[in-house]
Amino acid sequence: MSDFDVTAADSIDLDRLRRFVAVAEELHFARAAKALRIPRQALSATVIELEEELGTRVFVPGASPTQLSDDGAALLARARDLIRAREQAEREHKPDAPASLRVGFVPGVTVSKWARIWGERLPEHPLEIVGVAQGEQESVLREGRVDLCFVRLPIDRTTTSAIPLWQETPVAVVQKDDALSLLATISPADLADETIQDAADLDQAVDTLALVAAVGGAAIMPQSIARLHHRRDLVYRPVSDTEFTEIALAWPAGTDSELLEEFVGIVRGRSANSSRGGAEPQQRGEAPARKPAAKKPAVKKPAPKKPVARGRKPARRGR
Repeated sequence: MSDFDVTAADSIDLDRLRRFVAVAEELHFARAAKALRIPRQALSATVIELEEELGTRVFVPGASPTQLSDDGAALLARARDLIRAREQAEREHKPDAPASLRVGFVPGVTVSKWARIWGERLPEHPLEIVGVAQGEQESVLREGRVDLCFVRLPIDRTTTSAIPLWQETPVAVVQKDDALSLLATISPADLADETIQDAADLDQAVDTLALVAAVGGAAIMPQSIARLHHRRDLVYRPVSDTEFTEIALAWPAGTDSELLEEFVGIVRGRSANSSRGGAEPQQRGEAPARKPAAKKPAVKKPAPKKPVARGRKPARRGR
C-alpha cells in the first residue's frame, strides 16, 4: 500500500496542478497539450517534475493508452478541490464589474451617434451593441439577450414598451437599365406590369436583390435596407402612395433601470444637464409648440401742444 500523502499537493502551484488535471482527464498527452496550448514536451516535463516532487508515479509507467495510478487518482481529486477553492476565492474577492447595457439593432439601423454620446456621458458603464436579425427582434428581448433593441414595428405591445422614432422611406429596387430607373419617384401604377419579387423577409434581402439583378422585376423594401446591401447593377427609387415602415426603441414591459432610462433619454434627445423628469423634446411628426407672443413695450404718447389763441402773437422773450 502506498504511503503517498495527498496533502503534499497543497504546496504545489495551481498552474502545474491544472496541467496534471488536463492530462488526467484526457488520458492523452497530445490532446491535453493542445487544449492547454502548450508544447507536448513542456507538458511531459511538468508531469515528471510533479512526480519527483511528490515522490510517486501519478501515471502507470508504459501504459498505453495513458492510465492514472492509484496515487494519481487521489491526486486528481485533491487537485480539483484545490482549483475549485481557489476559483471560488477569486470570485468572492473580485470587485463587481461596472453595470453595463446591451442594445440590439435590426438591419438598416445605425446606432453610432447614440453610442458616441453614451461613451461621452457614461464612460464608466460599458455599452454593448448587438446586431439582431429582423426575425429575432422580439425573441432577443423576451429571452433577455439584450436590454433594449431598435426594432421595426409592429411588435407585441403587450410584452414590450416602445417609443416610435422615425419612418423609413419605401423604395423600389430595379435593374440599372430598367425603364423605371429613369423616374425620380415610382408610383404603384408604374409597377403594375412589373414582377414584384418577395422582399418581406428583410434578413434575406441580399438574396432578394441578387434575384432582381439576375432576372429583373422590382423589390420594395425600406431605403435603409437597400442602402445597406447596395449593388452597382441596381438602383432604388422612392415609391409614392405606399405604407412607411417605422423604427422604434423597445424594451421588455415592466423592466426599469437607471441605465435604461439614460439610454432612452439620449435617443430622445435629452441633454446631459436636463432632468430625467423634464419635458421631452418633440418627436418627428409632432407639431411644434407655439411660443407665447412677446408683449410689446407700451409706447408713450407725446403730450398734446397747447393751442395758441388766434389773433394774438406769442410774447417775445427778452434778450
